[in-house]
Amino acid sequence: MGRFALAFLLGLLFGAAALAREPAPEELRRAFPGADAFGPMEGSPPAATAYRAGEPMGWVFSSWLTVRSTGYSGARLDLLVGVDRQGRITGTTILEQKEPILITGRDQRDLEAFLDRYVGRDIRAPVEVGRNAAARGGIDAVSGATMTSLVLHDALVKSARAVARAKGLLGPVGRLDLESFAPASWPELETKGALVRLRLSNREAEAAFARRGIRLFPEAMGKPDPEAPFLEVWAGLATPVRVARNLLGERAEARLRGALAADDQLLFVASRGLASITGTTWRRTGRLERLAIVQGERTIPIEAAMRRPIERLAIEAAPELRELLLLALPASSGFHAEEPWRLQLVLPSLEDPSATVLFELPYAPPPALLRPLAEPAPEPAWLGVWRARIVDLAILGAGLVVSTAILTLQPWIVQRRRLWDRLRLAFLLFTLLFVGFWAKAQLSIVNVLTFSQALLTGFSWDLFLLEPLIFVLWAYVALALVFLGRGVFCGWLCPFGALQELLARLARRLRIPQLSIPFPLHERARGIKFAILLAILGLSLGSLEEAVRAAQIEPFKTAIVLRFAHEPVWVAWALLLLAAGLVVERAYCRYLCPLGAALALPARLKQFEWLERRWQCGQKCHICAATCPVQAIHPDGKIHPGECIHCLRCQVNFWDDRLCPPLIERRARAERRAELARRGALPPENGET
Repeated sequence: MGRFALAFLLGLLFGAAALAREPAPEELRRAFPGADAFGPMEGSPPAATAYRAGEPMGWVFSSWLTVRSTGYSGARLDLLVGVDRQGRITGTTILEQKEPILITGRDQRDLEAFLDRYVGRDIRAPVEVGRNAAARGGIDAVSGATMTSLVLHDALVKSARAVARAKGLLGPVGRLDLESFAPASWPELETKGALVRLRLSNREAEAAFARRGIRLFPEAMGKPDPEAPFLEVWAGLATPVRVARNLLGERAEARLRGALAADDQLLFVASRGLASITGTTWRRTGRLERLAIVQGERTIPIEAAMRRPIERLAIEAAPELRELLLLALPASSGFHAEEPWRLQLVLPSLEDPSATVLFELPYAPPPALLRPLAEPAPEPAWLGVWRARIVDLAILGAGLVVSTAILTLQPWIVQRRRLWDRLRLAFLLFTLLFVGFWAKAQLSIVNVLTFSQALLTGFSWDLFLLEPLIFVLWAYVALALVFLGRGVFCGWLCPFGALQELLARLARRLRIPQLSIPFPLHERARGIKFAILLAILGLSLGSLEEAVRAAQIEPFKTAIVLRFAHEPVWVAWALLLLAAGLVVERAYCRYLCPLGAALALPARLKQFEWLERRWQCGQKCHICAATCPVQAIHPDGKIHPGECIHCLRCQVNFWDDRLCPPLIERRARAERRAELARRGALPPENGET
């Protein structure tokens, strides 16, 4: 067991250390159709700018890199998402997913089709996801994979809004911190996002010009080093003290600050490489025509009068720079320092200066330069799901109250065979029709696997709350395990178990011969389900996906959730198990169910024993053992807590004075005594004469 645990922990360690893979070009194009070029993943959160004909159109980003999105099992879930500059989803693709719920005939194509329904939607508008949500303007969840659909929705929306917020599509995220100071070197300012960089190699620049049909380098110049920088430019907001003072030094920063109007903003721009960001025409025109600031729909031209002198940089570890600019933007320019902006670079060809190509360097004020605004926390995704299923939750809650009442009042109910039988039949129908076919709240060994994985890989209640009925059922079953053992679920709340029992009732009415399994053989065969459970758990140590595939031995999804709308092989398997149950009642529950095995393990820890027995049970009488639907009663009369489904059939027999031999004898004695009393021949009591 120790080796298994060690292997499992090592697998988790290496899995956590794995880096998100780089998206392929076709995946980038699927996330942002129509774009012909993409920049590097950069910024905070990281996003690649999407270009069309040199014009920036929006951004592509990874949900994992943005919000560390995880799936239902706690494993990494990575979506590549595109958002345009108007805040609309342009496309999505799945880079990585290991969702365990995809064992029901659904594959990645179904999930991608689900994600395609987000294209064109504004990320600022709420969207409902669930069953029949499209009728209300929302998006229908993938049938049979509701939780996976909700997890995908959560990853997409959270990451898209995080990037949109950073790009200013959701308004400012904080107010500029003008007073705090901490010493920082040039690399530290880059790391914190206070300075952002755009690097164009000669090869990249030549390709960008070539896409516009422009030749960049004159033939006389020769072929420059393709990897040498054509242009490397840095830009950042210099208004905060922690930027300006580090760049210029305390004295120079103080002199500059004194010459600025109260609402002026400072921008710092520096560059090196073959290209110039200023050119020479500004001396004649008074405008730096190669530069502009774009913020939202506003374009701010750079006037020569905005330049402020820089004698030298005082910051440590600064690169060798060719051009330095410190620009003072007046309040009248409409520039908002708290919101993202883009430095627009119009670079001319070295061969033909009249031919230009546009490049952009996006900038968003990093958290280190902002004092966050107090904003309401976003509503958790699960809360909307619970509201949408409030009626189903109310019906389920009522059903659980009824089941609790039946189990609590069982001493009174089991003495009335007809009442017990009708209550039993009604509740089995409720479990099959509502819990199973309607609500699709069939618990599964997959839930156990995902819960155990989540405990070790980053547990989050939010993921489990996304399926409210399954969450409520598991909470009830966990509580019931403490009081009564596994039987509360297996005997009363399992839709597939209910289907088996109802078919067994029908089989007896049709007089289908019932096969009696010898107890020694039964005792050995019931170990099969524990072997299956251990095999599935063993597979999960190496690969949760393989364990989930093995868990398809459960027919629950096929028969209950998908109502037999599954692949023929799994439909045949489910029908075979149900057919076996016609001659051996609950054959699957007895010998194959890994979930039943998992629930049986803690069965001996239950705190109460409500099933009554007499000393004659197993000695003089074996009626209960013969009629137990799962052979949970040993020939010696003891009830096995790990096998009992708490159907109460033995308790009905226990109190039936026309079936239970001790009660038959007691009733016969009482009848004889009554008859003697009626005749006046009752023997004397207490020695009286």
